[in-house]
Amino acid sequence: MRFDILTLFPDLFPPFFDGGILGRAVKKGLADIRLTDIRAFARGSHKITDDRPYGGGNGMVMKPGPISRALESVERVGDRLRVILLTPQGQTFNQSIAWDLSENDQLILICGRYEGVDERVRSQLIDMEISIGDYVLTGGELGALVILDAVSRLIPGVLGGERSNLEDSFEDGLLEYPHYTRPSMFEGDEVPEVLLSGDHERIRVWRRTQSLKRTLERRPDLLEKAELNDEDKALLEKVLKK
Repeated sequence: MRFDILTLFPDLFPPFFDGGILGRAVKKGLADIRLTDIRAFARGSHKITDDRPYGGGNGMVMKPGPISRALESVERVGDRLRVILLTPQGQTFNQSIAWDLSENDQLILICGRYEGVDERVRSQLIDMEISIGDYVLTGGELGALVILDAVSRLIPGVLGGERSNLEDSFEDGLLEYPHYTRPSMFEGDEVPEVLLSGDHERIRVWRRTQSLKRTLERRPDLLEKAELNDEDKALLEKVLKK
């Protein structure tokens, strides 16, 4: 899958995808990440990419021309493509959107800066707007990295375990169960006996119960939307009675 990132600060990105799981995905050819410097497409000797807003007001607005020309320079690959603007005004990113985006051949991520981009970028150049949360950052670069990380790990072959991403938090509408590893005792806190039992059915039930319990305690709003089967409802009833 190919990811193209349009940004004023391309030097921020390489350290992130040179190592780790994403770095290995790049080396294996599973993820192809390209950076485009928007400033390189600004005209004039000073390469200006922003200007004062019409009508007055504080801050600067990114000009549409450099963004448009940068976007035109990006090679298109495959039949399925999304051009995405990172902005606080976009729909909130979640796991469902990550799965939807992972079905594309190419994502082009445009990183806004300053007070935002000229409205004509929104109306003419993009397919969707995404926000990573209800807060304001200095630019869309961190949002682009979040999308890059969340989507790339859904590409077949990127994660080691075949079912690794299917058991993550939010995949079934619930938070994930607790994890433990060696040593079995740490600072007086012991690994739950069931995980050492070798009884796979007991472990499955324990993990599902813990997932329901953790979601109830930390994100009860998720339970309202989760599709629970009869076993889930029975386990949740036991949790509520404790």
